[in-house]
Amino acid sequence: MTPLAMLRAMKRIRAVEAALAARPDHGFQLFSSGEEAVAVGVCAALKPGDQLLASGRAIGPALARGVAPRLVMAELLGRVAGPNRGKGGRGHMALPGAGFFGAHAVVAGNIAIAAGVALAAQLDGERAVVVCIFGDGACGAGALHETMNIAALWRLPLLFVCDNNGFSISTPREAALAPRRLSDLARPFGIPAATVDGMDSEAVRDQAIAFVRHARAGKGPAFLECLSERFESHSTATRETRSAEAMAAARARCPIDRAIARLRLDEAAVARMDAAVAAEVAAAIAFAEASPLPDPAEALGDVV
Repeated sequence: MTPLAMLRAMKRIRAVEAALAARPDHGFQLFSSGEEAVAVGVCAALKPGDQLLASGRAIGPALARGVAPRLVMAELLGRVAGPNRGKGGRGHMALPGAGFFGAHAVVAGNIAIAAGVALAAQLDGERAVVVCIFGDGACGAGALHETMNIAALWRLPLLFVCDNNGFSISTPREAALAPRRLSDLARPFGIPAATVDGMDSEAVRDQAIAFVRHARAGKGPAFLECLSERFESHSTATRETRSAEAMAAARARCPIDRAIARLRLDEAAVARMDAAVAAEVAAAIAFAEASPLPDPAEALGDVV
């Protein structure tokens, strides 16, 4: 993926979330404004046969993986045209055929599942790679350490990606997790690891490419920590606890602004991109609104 395409992908994520947030029917959401470079950079390293698993903060990863905005919007608005007929929503959206194995609303709930997907890929012998994105809050869960252990033992083609935005809701990372770098958690298992600037889409992409190549070659898992910033409160149901000064400092590191500066785009070029993205989002909303809500009789469908 070119730097220009990555910029457009980040703008698409932010525009979709902004349009959703402006609606009275947006529902309970976890937005990823500020964290777009992590999803886009990681997905830029993947091939069509690979699979991505996301946490509950899934809108950005789904869009970055290539799930069409109209399908994402339909799912978020609870319409049957969504990939899960409006019943999965943000926290459980999935479209494996597009390489998005799914979102998991439970903290760390996607990690062990990712190992299973990676084992299936390994047994298939098709050199597919599985990527699991989770937040820093998941690093205190036993599931992560158990999964790293088995992934290392079985040399699974699995890339662990910690999107470290520095807070578990309102708890600072430093108050909950002892390691100086969360990538250090992989060291006891002999898993190669790195920490990168998660506000730099190209830095994320470059390290992700190296680790994906490692996993695809049959050398086992890797761990990528991306230091990011969350520009909004934890969710649409929680208040912001950070100071205005802290928020201003976070927003000053905007990955979209950084990409525009690196590409040296003029205002006219940015305006054209913004207009194209706005048209995509408008079309996505129109598509979603034209789709009906699920029939209540479907409530127990797909329940095992």
